Amino acid sequence: MGYTRGSADDYNRYAQLTGDPGWSWKALQPYFRKNERWTQPADEHDTAGQFDPSVHGFKGINSVSLPGFQHEIDRLVIQTTRELPEEFPYNNDTNSGHQLGIGWTQSTIKHGARSSSATSYLGPQFIQRKNLHVIIHAQVSRVVQTDLSNGKPTFQAVEFTEGIGGPKWRVVARKEVILSAGTIGTPHILLNSGIGNASTLTHLGIEPLVDLASVGQNLSDHPIVRNQWMVNSTDTFEELNRNATLAENALRQWNKTRTGPLVVSTFNNVGWIRLPLNLSIFAQFPDPSAGLHTAHFELLPTNGITRPPFPTSLSYSNVDAHRPSALGGSVTINSSNPLDPPVIDLGLLTSDFDTFIMREAIRSARRFVAAPAWADYTISRVSNATTDAELDLYIRSNVNTIFHAVGTAAMSPKGARHGVVDPDLRVKGVGGLRIMDASVLPVVPAGHTQAATYVVAERAADLIKDSWK
Repeated sequence: MGYTRGSADDYNRYAQLTGDPGWSWKALQPYFRKNERWTQPADEHDTAGQFDPSVHGFKGINSVSLPGFQHEIDRLVIQTTRELPEEFPYNNDTNSGHQLGIGWTQSTIKHGARSSSATSYLGPQFIQRKNLHVIIHAQVSRVVQTDLSNGKPTFQAVEFTEGIGGPKWRVVARKEVILSAGTIGTPHILLNSGIGNASTLTHLGIEPLVDLASVGQNLSDHPIVRNQWMVNSTDTFEELNRNATLAENALRQWNKTRTGPLVVSTFNNVGWIRLPLNLSIFAQFPDPSAGLHTAHFELLPTNGITRPPFPTSLSYSNVDAHRPSALGGSVTINSSNPLDPPVIDLGLLTSDFDTFIMREAIRSARRFVAAPAWADYTISRVSNATTDAELDLYIRSNVNTIFHAVGTAAMSPKGARHGVVDPDLRVKGVGGLRIMDASVLPVVPAGHTQAATYVVAERAADLIKDSWK
């Protein structure tokens, strides 16, 4: 639910990589506002100084708000920005395009409940439209070639099954097919449709219809490593998971008033941190960030352990650290059966630079929690890893994905031999087929991918409408 746009640099890099200025930060501002409906938090507290109204939309479709319930650690996080302002400055709105610093989390929450594409874009005012038909319990197996024009195949049919392995059905579009199956699903469907690396498809017994080697390649994601401290408090997430009465009361409060601890996400604050460029690592590797105003990693302070297994005693506080990974991941297939699952390689920590940044992120998190504000709150750190070797082992033993993968159907300039779609999101070398999801982003932004994906979709809608005027 975290609504983090990334930096202005991220989108300006998209414009540069695609050769289309329409993907720049400035050009996309109308689409951010078209998507966003700024909403008061559930507790209706005074939000002055916690966000910048001038950079937000108030008449869009998907609700965004500040935390509507305060955790004990929130005041400690903000106090740390006053005690250690050089390394951890306060930023009153990290979604302004200038993300660096520590600020309040913005989340897609409306009146204490999640505001998702299902509740907003498919909400009651839209789901009844006569030109919208939603089929549930269906799985797309392929897009199907319907024509060949001047040597260019056209794919305007979609094959899907009723349930998993049920009867197959086929629908044919009058104008074009929009594929929005996500960073994992989209390349999976393309490859099973004969669109991908020709030699790989041939080896699997799939007829290659369009030789497009970049399909499923170029995946980048955000690896995450959790850092835990035992704390002098019982007001943490663990209590809700081991105290049935407390959990029942919280649920009753939410159902009755849409207030209380269940109205927020897992992190009320967020930090975007950039390393100084005079570090020795930058003599070995080019800076992978999109620009000088873009973070190398994110810190997520959370009020306890957010995923099982939950401890049966003691209380904890987390500061999660994650960063954009190298472009080393992929989504491939090892079968000609389109209902078989894809083969996913997230490519986490495939570069020494990734590991270096994660080490520095952990050390940064420790400096953050070492601020005077935390002195009476933290008891001890769970991990004693200190040296580079010890930290590397800790990182590799605990790294995980935060599910922000992008890039497997990446945009590139029109006419480029690399990439999967042109800047207008049409699949290269193909007619009648366009992609509209996070897979088209060439590089994962320095932010959670929800906001970026909505913006891609909003601009895509205009590109599609303009092409059929």
